Amino acid sequence: MEMLEKIKLLGIVPVVKIDDADKAVPLAEALCRGGLPCAEITFRTDKAEESICRIAAALPDMLVGAGTVLTPAQADKAQAAGAKFIVSPGLNPTVVEHCKNNGIPIFPGCSSPSDIEKALELGLSCVKFFPAEQSGGIAAIKAMAAPYGNITFLPTGGVNAKNLNDYLSFDHVIACGGSWMVDAALIAAGDFTAIEELTRTAVHTMLGFELAHIGINGADETQAGKTAKSFSDMFGFAYKPGNSSIFAGSYVEVMKTPYLGANGHIAIRTNYIERAVHFLKVNGIAFKEDSAKYNDKGKMTAIYLANEIGGFAVHLVQK
Repeated sequence: MEMLEKIKLLGIVPVVKIDDADKAVPLAEALCRGGLPCAEITFRTDKAEESICRIAAALPDMLVGAGTVLTPAQADKAQAAGAKFIVSPGLNPTVVEHCKNNGIPIFPGCSSPSDIEKALELGLSCVKFFPAEQSGGIAAIKAMAAPYGNITFLPTGGVNAKNLNDYLSFDHVIACGGSWMVDAALIAAGDFTAIEELTRTAVHTMLGFELAHIGINGADETQAGKTAKSFSDMFGFAYKPGNSSIFAGSYVEVMKTPYLGANGHIAIRTNYIERAVHFLKVNGIAFKEDSAKYNDKGKMTAIYLANEIGGFAVHLVQK
């Protein structure tokens, strides 16, 4: 499903409770600037419908959905307002069937094997795991995923910056719902700068960018060996020859023949390379698509950016 793939690439779904529809668009813009063009507007206030409508009109490319949908009537209001997906706290077959019949994706709350079996019976492939932390957290998800290998989860409830990657590192979790970057007090105060910063921090916490190594272009194997040995001798780094390069420890790689980049390359590790590529593309960064490498399971493991930075090619590598 296209919607599932979009949510998976984002990794985090901000869960928003809003009491003032005038703040809906500035809030959505702050989320977009922070790197999360997505929001689940909960029907816990009477301003949800209008807020969704305003966001959908002002930011048509934003992935806006409705949460805490309890009835078919609420689902209809949300869809008419422009919601692109529906989330409910529990599994109500009537609401699920209504949403399916109206062609809008729904993620009902499930917290037990019985819930999951009912969801499967209704033809669903992804459910909201709620309340996540109170229902056993990632350990419970892993236990339930074992007998139900075809279902994926969107955990919500108690997810925060500290445990976010505990959930996302499990293949059966497509994304996490959370409200820590959209605190109701900040929305009420109109502090969208703080929301933007919290959102950006959440995204970078998820992606976990860090330096993997620096590559130096050697003219030939002899020069590469001398350069690598200099680092090894000075700093006690292990000297590790390879087929196309020589490593000095894990942070310095010297190429035996000139490779990408005028001076060499810089490798940046990330927790989730496909999410990182999506995030950077949204921010205008281009990639050398033909440089992508994949493992035997078809998962991307590395890819180069299209442009050099300071004379260095840059590539992402999966942790």
